[in-house]
Amino acid sequence: MRESEDLLVIIRHAPHDSNWLREGLDAALVGAAFGQSVRLLFMGQGALALCREQQAGAPGQKASLPTIDMLEMYDIDQLNVPQRVLDDLKLPLEALVDGVTPLSEGQVKALFSQNRPILNF
Repeated sequence: MRESEDLLVIIRHAPHDSNWLREGLDAALVGAAFGQSVRLLFMGQGALALCREQQAGAPGQKASLPTIDMLEMYDIDQLNVPQRVLDDLKLPLEALVDGVTPLSEGQVKALFSQNRPILNF
C-alpha cells in the first residue's frame, strides 16, 4: 500500500471535551485492525490528548492516554501535530508522549493534498 493510501484520522477535540477524541481513536484502531495504514493528525485542542500528564475526566469518562499508549500495538506509529499548534498551546515536545512528530505548515498541507480517506473527529 502506498503512503498516499493511508487513512488520515484528524483529532480536533480536547481529551475531556466530548466523546469525539475517543471515537476518533476507535476509528483509527478499527482501520488498523482491518489492515489499513493509519496516520493520526492532532490539531487544535486535540493536541492536548498527546500530553504525558493529563487530568482525569468527568466520572465515568474513560481516559484516552491508555489508548494512545497502545496505538503502536496496532502499527499506528504516525502521530503528527502541527508545530504551530504546539507553539499556540505552549506545549514543548518533551511534554508529549513518545513518537509524536511535529509538522510544518507545508507538511500539513501535503497531507491534505494527497488522495487518501480522511476522517475528522
